[in-house]
Amino acid sequence: MQQLPRFQQIKTHIEEKIASKTWLPGHKVPTEAELCEQFGVSRMTVNKAIRDLVNQGLLERTPRIGTFVCHRKAESPLMDIRNIADEVRSRGQEYRSEIVVLEAKLASEDVAVRLGVMTHAEIFYSEIVHFADDLPIQVELRWVNPKFAPNYLSQDYSGITPHQYLSESCPLSAVEHTVEAIIAPGAIASLLKMDKSSPCLLLHRRTWSQDNLISAALLYHPGSRYKLSAVSNTAR
Repeated sequence: MQQLPRFQQIKTHIEEKIASKTWLPGHKVPTEAELCEQFGVSRMTVNKAIRDLVNQGLLERTPRIGTFVCHRKAESPLMDIRNIADEVRSRGQEYRSEIVVLEAKLASEDVAVRLGVMTHAEIFYSEIVHFADDLPIQVELRWVNPKFAPNYLSQDYSGITPHQYLSESCPLSAVEHTVEAIIAPGAIASLLKMDKSSPCLLLHRRTWSQDNLISAALLYHPGSRYKLSAVSNTAR
């Protein structure tokens, strides 16, 4: 049988460690230098093997810290809106959040279009990082129309999520979703603790209550830790 290319041998070695649960999620894999010495190959060969496994979602690189076995990917339903805190807890994980920004500001031209308000109108803005077992899985940037949620800024978002508050104060009647794969902006990549060259899933979301456009949000997810799913029920 023809011998596998050296980079494939390294990939197979790591895949077997993960499949056998010798290396569990969160395990730090040997450094590239250590793998070079172990397999007697160049740094370029090891780097290709690691990059392939990162792209497959088996490994994850954390800048200046190391490469780790990925945790199971978090998953959100694309067709429905669920509270991310409930999603995390339903998987048996611990949920927490960190508030980066919570303030009133004037709407830029881009935000005014997103939210359906006049340019320079006062709007509410929040920037929150959501965690599962201390691993960041979503950065939420949200703009809210104060007319329909006047108490948005006075909420304790360490105890509830913006989605939970808005769902209770402005019951959801319609939602608009757009998803794209991008390379995350530097600040977002830093908040998600992901390599700046790794793929990111960006969900654009706008929500209505009755005929009122309540909020617009950008939801960033590390591609190696997150997936979005959709099921079409034709019987409805």
